[in-house]
Amino acid sequence: MKVSHYFEFEEHVTGGIAASVDHQRKMLDRVGIEYTTEPTLDADVLHLNVMGPRSVWHARRARQAGVPVVAHTHVTAEDFGDSFRFTNALARPLKPYLRRAYGLADLLVCPSEYNRDLIESYADVPTTVVSNGVDREKLAGFESLEAEYRERYDLSPPTVFLVGHVIKRKGLETFVETAHRMPDVDFVWFGPIDRSLKGRDTTRLIDEAPSNCTFTGFVDDIRGAYAAGDVFCFPTHEENEGIALLEAMAAGKPVVVRDIETFSWLADGEECLKVGDRDDEETATDDRDDNGRDHDRVRGDDVEGFVEAIDELRDADRRAELGANAAERSEAFSLSAIAERYRDLYADLV
Repeated sequence: MKVSHYFEFEEHVTGGIAASVDHQRKMLDRVGIEYTTEPTLDADVLHLNVMGPRSVWHARRARQAGVPVVAHTHVTAEDFGDSFRFTNALARPLKPYLRRAYGLADLLVCPSEYNRDLIESYADVPTTVVSNGVDREKLAGFESLEAEYRERYDLSPPTVFLVGHVIKRKGLETFVETAHRMPDVDFVWFGPIDRSLKGRDTTRLIDEAPSNCTFTGFVDDIRGAYAAGDVFCFPTHEENEGIALLEAMAAGKPVVVRDIETFSWLADGEECLKVGDRDDEETATDDRDDNGRDHDRVRGDDVEGFVEAIDELRDADRRAELGANAAERSEAFSLSAIAERYRDLYADLV
């Protein structure tokens, strides 16, 4: 079997989509599937990762030639807004475009159940869920970088951190305001800033961040982020899955997330701490552990909730407990655990 595994805009797209494509290709190598990165019909399957105009053209050609088309649904109108300059204006016309583009596929690969629920309103095409996965080999030896990265950015434990492009959608305002509320705690966001691509609100939030909130920009070795950080804080408003979250979990870091549908698979109080807008009385439960902790109670909305959750994780033992559970949960997302899914889905199409 040979697969044409095409990533349009590969030279320009970074972040989670680029990481997902890298993971896919490592998984194809792992299970011995031959592939080319060129868009060609001299293959058994055409797998497209970003449905730009060239991908749409190749999909149409493939359908005419009888070559099955697989499309990854990394991009949705819902997660396109509040990302870079002009993306809000483009989000509305993007949806009808994606409906036509995704409709050309024989199978849509969705990175999460939440993403699949969205996509099923886009096109009447069979869908399957395959996680983007976490590349544990990429994180190997991260612990050895702790002293170097703490010293480089003047960080003291417990350090609250986030990894990825600095964009408003990922909860930038909440991250900065939580840092304002907790001046004795170091907050650090590891990842590209790209000011020329950001809107005025985003640059203002970065510039007005308190002294205990650091934006590193691009880092040469992302393992340093997971070495220097102690609590992964992810207040994102919209996410298809979240590779950085999976990486933090694989590194054994406790995670604090916004209580959005994307993260419904995570058990609050056991594998993470969730911050939501549900009323405390409605979500309180009598099921508490030996230490009196209420595992099913989602903490209050936004900044107050994140302050509460991070306060809970000042306790090193609690961080270790939650981090160990997160690491165990992440094992199901390793590339070795997912790779066979690609052999199966390609074989079914062929």
